[in-house]
Amino acid sequence: QVQLVESGGGLVQTGGSLRLSCAASKSIFGVSAMSWYRQAPGNQRELVASITRGGSVNYADSVKGRFTISRHNAKNTVYLQMNSLKPEDTAVYYCNVRAVLLDPLRNLDYWGQGTQVTVSS
Repeated sequence: QVQLVESGGGLVQTGGSLRLSCAASKSIFGVSAMSWYRQAPGNQRELVASITRGGSVNYADSVKGRFTISRHNAKNTVYLQMNSLKPEDTAVYYCNVRAVLLDPLRNLDYWGQGTQVTVSS
């Protein structure tokens, strides 16, 4: 059973920075992408950033220019560097790893337990 363990959340003032980390407990076969999602109270979970195995990245418009996603394939770890944080970034942040399985072709998603990020004004 693969577990994703997140760390790095906390309380920070507006304009501050945090770095989230997510490590898989063991190697995952067929990883196609690693992502960060977030969910604020009363809101749906939304994609923040994703990075493919080949290194292509995608960001939500609200975080472009402030957040940077990166990964270390050998360590099965994904990071999210968050700079210039705003109160609207306050949410629980979840790590996601998507693997592509064959025969039959399907996606398998793994999720972390979530880490709270709170940005005070």
